[in-house]
Amino acid sequence: MKSPTELAKQLTRQWQNNKLRVQRLLTPEPWPLKLAIGKPTSTQVLQQAASVQQHIQRWRQVAVGQVVFEHKNYRRFAEAVELPSYWQINSPSEWVQACQDAAVRHEFAVLSQLISASDSCMHELLVRERSLWRHKPLNELLATLTLAGKLTPGCAQGQPLRLLSGYGVDTKFVERHKTLLRRLLDTRFAEAASEHGLLNFLDALDENDHWLLVRPLAEGLLPFQRLRLASTELAQTALPATRILLVENERCEHLLPPLHDCIAVLGAGFNLAWLAGQALEGKQLYYWGDLDTWGLAMLARARQLRANVQAVLMTQEVFTDYADFAVHEPQRAGDFDQSHLTYNEQALLAHLQAQEQGRLEQEFIPLERVHAEITGQIIE
Repeated sequence: MKSPTELAKQLTRQWQNNKLRVQRLLTPEPWPLKLAIGKPTSTQVLQQAASVQQHIQRWRQVAVGQVVFEHKNYRRFAEAVELPSYWQINSPSEWVQACQDAAVRHEFAVLSQLISASDSCMHELLVRERSLWRHKPLNELLATLTLAGKLTPGCAQGQPLRLLSGYGVDTKFVERHKTLLRRLLDTRFAEAASEHGLLNFLDALDENDHWLLVRPLAEGLLPFQRLRLASTELAQTALPATRILLVENERCEHLLPPLHDCIAVLGAGFNLAWLAGQALEGKQLYYWGDLDTWGLAMLARARQLRANVQAVLMTQEVFTDYADFAVHEPQRAGDFDQSHLTYNEQALLAHLQAQEQGRLEQEFIPLERVHAEITGQIIE
């Protein structure tokens, strides 16, 4: 026999279960819940009659949901005994009431307001991952939801977050809630905010140091085969090479050929503001990124900062040659200024946007093709 208190504790433990919580709060299938109470044995009815009566009375006093009673016949009893059989909980609000737990009631109240204030695509994240919002002021959570509904890819247009206007928040607000904000944006934009990083996703200037992989492509340029330098240093201190090759993804390091008088900087993503620094004056700049909308958006951003940036391996011919390796781009880059792309690059962008499988990542281009294209363009 289970008491109301025991089943209330069971329901509270179930509230802590992420999968159950999502299922019960966001889908109608689990309702109503039926929790078995259990019936006393013949021995208990005969030898512990007072305890059984107290058990029955406690269940008669339960006011949440429905306690379903059934008659059971026992030997040595002339009449059947009416006993509580199961506890039926009909809705999420009854579930919360039945827990008899103040913390659960508080979380449900907060969650109800968050759900009411958010897009439906965000609901599962909010219900499943309570750690994102527990112990935070409700007014700030609601403001974060509003902000997450307004922000779009590239909307910062290279400005620091502190200079953004029209969103009703400041940089410190974003800093306090950046994890929740990033995860909420992921629900709208197919994980793109996490994939690119929040600041890169928004095209916001990162005012903190960002460490980039630097690799000389010729002997004697640097005393190291590879090192990391802060973007602020790259903006202020000239690298000892005439040619600088920017590579979107670090994982393409092994594809780069030896190149006279050339140093590669890898993994900058949208963190390109350092290109405007005086250290890049007079350098020959080349950019190689993924053949997708984000890669072309980054190329446009790089060329906005340095008009002489030349693209390598970013042509429709390359995409067509290796289209078998192309995949669906889950979230495309938002609107950006295409005036910094050449006519052919704009045509490539339109072509990629028209494809179901419109994303060719750098590492799927064969080594021989990469060496031939980069060497041919940069050396010539």
